Order: sequence, then C-alpha cells, then structure tokens
Amino acid sequence: MALLEVKDLHVEIDGREILKGLDLEVKAGEVHAIMGPNGSGKSTLAYVLAGKEEYRPTVGEVRFDGRNLFEMEPDERAAAGLFLAFQYPLEIPGVATMTFLRTALNAQRKKRGQAELSTPDFLKKVRETAGKLGIDQEMLRRAVNVGFSGGEKKRNEILQMALLEPRLAVLDETDSGLDIDALKIVADGVNRLRARAFVRRHHPLPTASQLHRPGCGARPLARAYRQDRRQGACA
Repeated sequence: MALLEVKDLHVEIDGREILKGLDLEVKAGEVHAIMGPNGSGKSTLAYVLAGKEEYRPTVGEVRFDGRNLFEMEPDERAAAGLFLAFQYPLEIPGVATMTFLRTALNAQRKKRGQAELSTPDFLKKVRETAGKLGIDQEMLRRAVNVGFSGGEKKRNEILQMALLEPRLAVLDETDSGLDIDALKIVADGVNRLRARAFVRRHHPLPTASQLHRPGCGARPLARAYRQDRRQGACA
C-alpha cells in the first residue's frame, strides 16, 4: 500500500482553483519531484497536505497511510509523520532554536503516547544530529531563523527533519538559492532518511532527458517525476 495516495485532487484559494485533478502515489523509500512554472500548484500541494487553512480541497481525496488526511488536524498530521520544509522559513524572535526543537520533538512524542525526552537526552540527540549534518552548535543557541542567512535557514529545516524523523517529508524548494556547502547538508539530510518518502517541489522545468527516459513518456504539468531509491523510474 502506498504511504501517500492523492486521487483527483482539486484545491482552491480565495475562490480560484489552483490544482485541477492531481493524482499522485508515493511509497516508502521513494523520492518524487513535482516540477512546473510559477502558479502551477507546486506549493499549493505542499500546503494542502500540511493543512494550511486558506487552501481548500474541493474535489478528490488524500490518504496518508490509509487514513483520510483531510479528517486530521495539522498537529495530527505531524504526529503521524508528515513534515513540511518551507520554501521561506519563518523567523521566531525570542525563541531559541534549541527550545523550539525540544518543544516540537516532545510535542510529537506526547501525541504518539511516547515519553518526553529529558533535557540531557535531548541535548545529546540534537548535538549528535547537528554534528552529523555539519551544523554549528552556535546556531542552536540563536533565535529561530533570526539573522540567519538563506543557507542557515534551510539547514535548520533539515535539522528539524532529521530530529523529527518523519515518514513523509514535503520539501518546498528547499534547495533553492543555496551554496554548495548548504546543498551538501540538505542532500545529506535527505539521504539519511531515504528509507522514508519525500515529495520535493522544484521551480526549474525538467530537462528533455528527464522527460524522455527509456520507457517513459512526457507528462503534463504539474509533472511528477519519481526516483525509486533502488532504481530510476518515472512517476
């Protein structure tokens, strides 16, 4: 059974329909890239999966691990293992990154009926995870994303993802505008969780070689291009 099933999904915002009949199936261990120009509905898909209120599904259904996603509140979706990395991460003045991460992690553990991590256990976990991703400990003491460069904000998103260990991560153009070092951290974070599933959205159009791989035909926008973790395949 697919981890995520999207069938004939139509979504509107402010009375304007953005998604017009999207179908998508994502299994554990797969990476899907949603490609298309501005306005084709890439971020709309990410937001409606996460439960952003302004984005209203009008037709179709989405099932996450067999459950009706639209019957779940955003915090329930997160606790069930759905994670969204924002294209433009928000700044949270006055809240230390370490405090934010511990609150988020323990909130999910509590929702799942697990014991909350003690301060020593959490510090050990976050330092180990940050170290593996090459993230400076000093960043953890600063307010969430305040004064961060674009690359630092994206690194912080990947650190959150690595700590929360979601079953499905939706990355909204997480790799845009990054230098080579930040790109490596993003890639390492994704690869560490490859046993899970990813939906990544990209602005650039796919190349001809991507659209016409052996045995694969071109597909209309928004195109869903999937790479299985074992071998390449077209969605």
